[in-house]
Formats: sequence, structure tokens, C-alpha cells
Amino acid sequence: MRCALPIIWYGIFNMTPDHRLLDGITVVTGASGGLGRALSRALGARGATVAALARRGDALKDTCADHPQLHPFVCDVSDPAAVRTVFDQIAQLGPVRGLVNNAAIYPRRDVLDETGESFAETVAVNLGGTFNATRAALDPMVAAGFGRILNVATFADIAPIPLSAGYSVSKGAARVLTRALIADLGDRFPDIVIGDWMPGMLSTGMGVPDGVPPEVSAEWGATLALAHDRSLTGTTFEMATELLPGRGIKGRVKDMVLMRRRAKPRSLI
Repeated sequence: MRCALPIIWYGIFNMTPDHRLLDGITVVTGASGGLGRALSRALGARGATVAALARRGDALKDTCADHPQLHPFVCDVSDPAAVRTVFDQIAQLGPVRGLVNNAAIYPRRDVLDETGESFAETVAVNLGGTFNATRAALDPMVAAGFGRILNVATFADIAPIPLSAGYSVSKGAARVLTRALIADLGDRFPDIVIGDWMPGMLSTGMGVPDGVPPEVSAEWGATLALAHDRSLTGTTFEMATELLPGRGIKGRVKDMVLMRRRAKPRSLI
């Protein structure tokens, strides 16, 4: 008779929004449209006070219109000084406790049409903007010993497609930044929870026509952004499902034969 292997979950976590995040401010970058707009509204619907950041002021006002939990802040995240200034303004609303690094540009430019300047501009937004917002958010988080940082990521660095050199390189480097942040902060500040989330192919200007509606994906992202559990540090979720860390042959044999267990990823739904 065949025996079923027991399931080992990689840490059960509570998906109820953490009240400490709801009591503070959650910053969402790239909030003027697409996923950033949908995320801001989904977070607000869950009771979060959201500082919505973007370069396009008129579109940002549309994001926040009729949503009293959302507050617009015009800012170019590639400009470190502008980011520091806007975070000082956000502090007047309350302490920053959450950050969703969503801002990105995707020029769709052939590498032969790239210049050093155009390539650097993409990197400045997609990687530099992630660092600038993270560095500004870390000051209040470190002071409180508490926070939540969620970086919107992609698989672009693993399998770049044509016309994506700047985007693929910068988004891949941002995933390295997530790991570097954990290396520096994880032991000293275990309650600053940091991880990556891949929302999937979306039906937005940067996505594909038949992709997932951003409002659907935003429900998963908002749940993850407001979940605070130490076991979420270092995790990557793709859409609504956790991607388990890779296991070598020896590890898999040990799990399945010697310890008679198998791993099961966590889900947001």
C-alpha cells in the first residue's frame, strides 16, 4: 500500500492585514496607472493609508480621486533628492511602514538603437528608483524596528526577449538588490520583511492585450504587501503562489525518501 508523503509548508502565514501597517503609511511608486493604480486602490480598500507616487500629476490625481485613503505625491523616483524630499512630506501623514516598489519603464528599444544615456535612464528608474525609495523608507522602518518592503519583479533577467535590454538588466539587478538588502538587514532587523512579487503578464501598457487585468493581480499584491510575517523575507511570489527555493538532488532525496515529506508552496487565495 502506497503511503502519502506528509506535506511540509514553508511557514504558514496570516493573510489578515497587519494592524501596524494599517496604522502607518504604505508608499506605492509608479501609481499613475496600470498595476500601480490598481495596487494603490486595492490597498486603500483594505484600510491602508497610501502615499501614491508618480511623475504624471494629472494621472496621479485620477488614481486618488474618490479614494480618501489615497494621497498623491508627484515625484521622479530616479532623482534621489526628490525622493528624500517627498518622503519628508509623506512623514506629515504618518510614519512610513510599508513600501511597494512598482515604478518601472519599458522602452522596448533594440540594443542597436540604445545609447549609453538611454540605457542609463532605464536603469535609473527601474533599479535606482527602487533603491532610492527603499533607502528613504528604511529610515523610519529602522527607527521603529518594523516594516514591509515588496519589490515588484519579473523573470525578464532569466529569459530576455527582443527589445528589452535595459528593462531586463535593470529588473534583474533589482532582484539582486532584494537579496542584498536582506543580507545587510535580515539579522539586525528581522521585523523589516522584504521580498519579491511577480504579478504575471498584465493587460497594461507594459504588458500584453490578453494578460491578467491589473485589478485582479492587485488583489494578490495588496494581500502580500499587508502581510507581515518573518517567514516572508526572501520569498518570491509569482502571481498568487509562492515560488519555492531550488533544491538539489540530495535535498529532494532526503525530503522524499529519508524524511518522507514534500514541500507545498503557499498561496494568496
